[in-house]
Amino acid sequence: MKRRIKIGADSAGFPLKEEVIAHLHELGYEVEDFGTDSTASCHYPIFASRVCEAVQKDLDGSFGILICGTGIGMSICANKHRGIRAALCSDTYSAKMTRRHNDANVLCLGARVIGSCLAMDIVDAFLENEFEGGRHATRVAMIEEIEKKEIEKK
Repeated sequence: MKRRIKIGADSAGFPLKEEVIAHLHELGYEVEDFGTDSTASCHYPIFASRVCEAVQKDLDGSFGILICGTGIGMSICANKHRGIRAALCSDTYSAKMTRRHNDANVLCLGARVIGSCLAMDIVDAFLENEFEGGRHATRVAMIEEIEKKEIEKK
């Protein structure tokens, strides 16, 4: 079963988002677009939150993809959401390994950092790999424990 993909971008990421959506459709993925819908200036936290909230509701069945100019802002915002493990990737090896070792569920891309062809390769590497579990599951559980403690501090 192919996972459902939730995708969002800011104005800098909009053109690449449209290319990624077309690529995902060609591969047979179900894609839900959370905006933006143009290159008009906007605020990336809005779109990061929309995507992450949708992934939170469907943790076993979907991934998120977030695109901004560098990918950094989206990554920072995404990782503020409980249960989200977002990884900013600019190469295929990192995309593969963040799935295998970190069970990342959101991929962040920098539209001004990588080109279109590399972006598609990174998306493919992220989506084609599965979490290995084992010692990595222990580490992911440790990350979840940190999240839990931070929430309890409030």
